[in-house]
Amino acid sequence: MSMSHHAQFSPGHGALPPRAAFRSDAPRLSLNGSWRFRLLPDVAHDESCARPDYDDSGWDELPVPSMWQLHGYGSPAYTNETYPFPVDPPHVPDENPTGDYRLRFAVPADWRDMGAMLRFDGIDSRGKIWLNGQELGVVLGSRLPSEFDVTGIVRPGEDNLLAVRVQQWSAGSYLEDQDQWWLSGIFRDVTLIARPRHGIRDFFVHADYDHLTGRGTLRVDCENPVRVSVPALGLAGVEPNRLHDVGAVRPWTAETPHLYEATVESQGETAPVRIGFRSVRIEDGLLTVNGRRVLFRGVNRHEFHPESGRTVPLDVVRAELLAMKRHNINAIRTSHYPPAPGVLDLCDELGFWVIDECDIETHGFWQPERGSYADDVPSDDERWAAAFLDRMARMVERDKNHPSVVIWSLGNESGIGRNHRLIADWTHARDPHRPLHYEGDTECRYVDVFSKMYASPGDVDLIGQRKEEPLDDPAQDARRRAMPFILCEYAHSMGNGPGGLRAYQDLFDRHPRCQGGFVWEWIDHGISHPELDYAYGGDFGEEVHDGTYCCDGLVFPDRTPSPGLAELAKVFSPVTLSAVGGHGLLIANGHDFLSLDHLRFDWTLEEEGRHIAQGLLGVPHLGPGEAAEVAVPSLPATTGETWLTVSARLADSTGWAPAGHEIAWGQMCLVEAPDRPRSARSGSRPAASNGIRLGPAVFDARRGTLRKLGKLDIGVARLDVWRAPTDNDATPYGDVRLAEQWRAAGLHRMHERVRDVRTGEDHLLVRTRLAAAGQRAGLLADYVWKAVDGELELELRVEPDGVFGVPLPRLGLRLSLPDCWENVEWYGLGPGEAYADSREAARVGLYIRTIDAMQTPYVHPQENGNRMDVRRAVLRGAGRALWVTGRPRFDFAVRRWTSEALGAARHRTGLLPDGAVHLHLDAGHTGLGSASAGPAVAPAFQLAAAPTEFHVSLRPE
Repeated sequence: MSMSHHAQFSPGHGALPPRAAFRSDAPRLSLNGSWRFRLLPDVAHDESCARPDYDDSGWDELPVPSMWQLHGYGSPAYTNETYPFPVDPPHVPDENPTGDYRLRFAVPADWRDMGAMLRFDGIDSRGKIWLNGQELGVVLGSRLPSEFDVTGIVRPGEDNLLAVRVQQWSAGSYLEDQDQWWLSGIFRDVTLIARPRHGIRDFFVHADYDHLTGRGTLRVDCENPVRVSVPALGLAGVEPNRLHDVGAVRPWTAETPHLYEATVESQGETAPVRIGFRSVRIEDGLLTVNGRRVLFRGVNRHEFHPESGRTVPLDVVRAELLAMKRHNINAIRTSHYPPAPGVLDLCDELGFWVIDECDIETHGFWQPERGSYADDVPSDDERWAAAFLDRMARMVERDKNHPSVVIWSLGNESGIGRNHRLIADWTHARDPHRPLHYEGDTECRYVDVFSKMYASPGDVDLIGQRKEEPLDDPAQDARRRAMPFILCEYAHSMGNGPGGLRAYQDLFDRHPRCQGGFVWEWIDHGISHPELDYAYGGDFGEEVHDGTYCCDGLVFPDRTPSPGLAELAKVFSPVTLSAVGGHGLLIANGHDFLSLDHLRFDWTLEEEGRHIAQGLLGVPHLGPGEAAEVAVPSLPATTGETWLTVSARLADSTGWAPAGHEIAWGQMCLVEAPDRPRSARSGSRPAASNGIRLGPAVFDARRGTLRKLGKLDIGVARLDVWRAPTDNDATPYGDVRLAEQWRAAGLHRMHERVRDVRTGEDHLLVRTRLAAAGQRAGLLADYVWKAVDGELELELRVEPDGVFGVPLPRLGLRLSLPDCWENVEWYGLGPGEAYADSREAARVGLYIRTIDAMQTPYVHPQENGNRMDVRRAVLRGAGRALWVTGRPRFDFAVRRWTSEALGAARHRTGLLPDGAVHLHLDAGHTGLGSASAGPAVAPAFQLAAAPTEFHVSLRPE
C-alpha cells in the first residue's frame, strides 16, 4: 500500500532554494487580506477547488495571515510534549481537518517584462499550492519560508487565482511538537515579488571586527554581479566575493547596536541592508563577541498573541522587545523555531543576542518509562534526513545576515542522532563563524557550546568550576569540559514565580564559564475566551492536553508584566549598588561593553517612608567590569528608620527607553528602626460581659475566639498554615511535590481544638492545638492578647507537636473582616508581591493600593499578593481604619476571597467576592522555587515547623 501524499518523510517539493530574507526596490504585492475559505473534515476530497473557474461563492471569508481555529473553525489544542494524534510516523489520522484557501488578485500590467516569485513566510502544517490552476508545489516546515518561481504562470494585467490546501496534520507535525497550541493555517505573510532581469538572487554578508585594532572587514558573497556600497565607510560600488578592509568601525553589540546602512546593487535591483560589524569566537573556553566574554541575560520567546495565536503584528513585537530591553533582558532564544522575519530586524536594531533555533522538536518520542527517546526517533532515522537538512538550511539561509544572531541551534528536545550530525556538519561548513547549540547533544559531539536546561544551582556551580560529572569517553569529556556553558532554559516562570533567580545570577557572575541563560519563558499562552478570560489546555475539550503548562511566562497573555518580570529585571540589572558599612556604596558595572557614562545616579532619602531629600550622586567613570566605592552624600539628620535609595537612570533617551528610565537601584539603611517592644505597661483588665471584653475587643467566652474589634465584626481569627498552591507547589514533576505533600499531611484541612482559655490581670491567654484528621502531628498555639492604649496586642507562640516532615506553606494569623475596606497603605517591602526567594524587586517604602490591586491576576488562580517585612499597615474604607503594627515586622496579604476559594478556582472569572475581606498576617511563607520544571524551593527558603513567636498589634479607628 502506498503512503498517502501528506504522510511522507519528504520535506516537500517545488520550492526554490532558500535564500536570505531581504527587501529591495523590486515591486512587490502583498497578498494578505480576506481570502475565500472552507474547512473540510479530512483530505479525502478532490482538488477541483484549484481550478480558476471553480465556484467558491458559498465559501466563507478568512483573513490571511491567521490561524483558523481562532476564527471559529475547529478548536485549539495544547500539549507540552504529547502528540495529539497516534504516534505512528509518518502517518497522521484520517480525520485531518483541511483548509482550502482561494484568492483572486490582479497584478500590475507593468510586471510583464519581469519574472515573479511567490513567497509564503509560514503555513501550518502542510500546504499544497496552485496558481492559475497550475500546481507549484508542496511545503512543510511551518515556521519557515517557501518561495516559488511563478514566471510565466502569473498573468500581469489580468486577474489571477491562487489556491492553497492546508492540512492540519502532516508528517511534518512529528517535527513540530514544541510546547505550544496546535493551530493551523496560513499564519504569516504571503507576498508576490517581481524579479527584474539581472536581479539579486541572494547574498551573504560577512562583517568582521578586530577588537585589537578597532578595524572592520567586509565581504559580501553573491552569485551574480553586484556592487556593494557603505557610504558611512567610504565604500562605493566595491566588488562582491572579496574581503575589504573598511578601516575603523563602530562595532555592533547588544549594548551598542550600531548598524551601517549599505546597499547591494545589481544591474536590475537594489537591496538596502543594515550591516553590523562583530566577531563571535570561542576562545580559551569562553564565548566572546568582539574579544570580550558576554553574559546572556535571556528569555525564551515563543510567537504568541492571545487573539491571533502565532500571527503576531509587528507593532506588538516591537512593544514586547522594548519591554524586554526595559527589564534588562539582552538575549532571546527563539524557542523552538525561527520567528517571523521582522523580529530579527528589530533585534538587530534594538540590540539582542539571539540564539536562532531550528523548527525541529520531537518531544513526543520521549519514553519516560525507559528514560530515553524511542528507537524510531526522527533524529536518528535516515528517512527524516532530508527534512532535517531542509529545515536547517531554510533557517540559516533566511537569517544569515543578521548581526543579532550569534548562535545557531539545531532544535530542541529531539534526542540525538545521525541527522543532528548531518545538519551540524552542513551548518559548520556554510557558516563557520557562528557556534552551534543543541541541549540534546549532552556529550557535545556536534555542537560548540555546552548547554543544559533546569539544572540546579549546585550543578551549575560544579559546571562553572569545570567539575561536572565526567563522560565515559575521556577525549569527549575533555572537549566538553573546555566549552562555555549556558542554561538554555531555567527559572520556569509558571504562575507565581520563579523563585531563586539570585542564586543563578550569582553563579553566572562568579564563574566565567557560566555565560548566563534563558528564562522559560516570555509570555503566558492563554487564549482569549469570552467566559474564562483566558483559556489553557483542556478548556477546548481536547482528548489529551497539558492543562496550565502553557501559562508559564513573565508576562500575562495581554503582555502585562507579572511580578516575576520585575524580579528578573532587578536580578538582571547590569549595574549593582550595595552598601559598604554605613558610609558608602559599592557601584559595580556589569555591562559587557558599556561604561556607566550614559547613566545618572539619583538619590532619595526617606524616613519612615516619607520623603526627606533628594539629589544627584557623583560617580566616577567606570568601564565594563569595573567597580568603585562612592561616599554617601551629606544628608539631613533623621531619627526614625531612614533609607537611602540610589537609582541608576538613563541620562538621555535611547531607541528603547526615555531619559530617566531606571536601569538599577540599591538601598542602604542609615538609621535602624527603633525597637518597639511589647508594652511593659499594664493593659486593660479582661471583663466578662457578653463574652470576654479586653480593651476594644470582644472574645467568645468559651473558645476565646476574637469576635469583635471596635465596631468590626470578626468572622475568623485563628492560626493558619494553608495557602492556595502555586503552580510550582502543585508540580507533578520531581521528588519534591509540595502541594501533594501538604495535602497528604492534611495542611489544607486543619482543625483547631481549644485546650485552655484563661484571663490574667491584664491579658487573655488562649491555648489551642491545630491538627488534621488522621494525623498525629499538630501545632500548639498560645494566643496572648493584651489591650494597651486602644490597641489590641497579640503575642502568638507556636510550637510543633510531633514531626511534620514537610515545610509549612505559611504560618500566621488569619482574619475575616467586614467587606468595608477599599484600600491598604503599608510601610515595608513593595510595591509588588514578595516571597522568601523572590524579593529582589521589593524595596522599603510607603505604598498604597486598592484591595483589588493587591491581587496578582495569574491566569490560573493561586497564592499571590504577599507583602514582606511590613512594619505597619492600615486598611481604610467607609470612614473606618484598621491599623496593624508589627513588632518588628510581618508579612501580609488581603483579598476578597478565602485561600480555599482561591485554590479551587480554575480561572480568574471563578474568583468572586464572598462578602468579607480576608486578611493574612504571617510570620513567614515557604518560598516559590521553580519546581514546575526545575529545582524545588531551596532549604534556606522553606518554612520549617519550628518554635515561633509572632507579635502584632491591631487598632481600629
